[in-house]
Amino acid sequence: MAEPRARAARHKGQLNFEKELTLMLHAYGDSSEPLHETIRVLDEIVTDFIIETCHRAAQAAAISKRQKVKLEDFRWVVRNDERMVGRIRELLVLDREMKEARKGFDTQEGKVGLERSGRKRKAEDDGEGFKFAGVEF
Repeated sequence: MAEPRARAARHKGQLNFEKELTLMLHAYGDSSEPLHETIRVLDEIVTDFIIETCHRAAQAAAISKRQKVKLEDFRWVVRNDERMVGRIRELLVLDREMKEARKGFDTQEGKVGLERSGRKRKAEDDGEGFKFAGVEF
């Protein structure tokens, strides 16, 4: 595993969150066009934080003898930061509510039975075939 503080050379100089940071700075009272150096420094801080957090979560997974990182590994990494834990919980609840809302939203109005569930009914043999792309079925 790479050193958490080492920044990959392929990402050096690349801005990952330029638009988001510009909007955030403007929302907190900066000009609508902040200095490029400010955006670059903040982007580097955010990127380093994300990389370090992912490395620490991967280490937690390795200690648990797992190769895949799970949500619980990230919770373990940020367990001492109450604000971050609260925000994570809030976002998870919001995600769950959005999934439930999507489930309840019916986009296939007008269809009945098996067609509505996404499964296809077996075609009833009425003796008539149909053509598709020049092939008769």
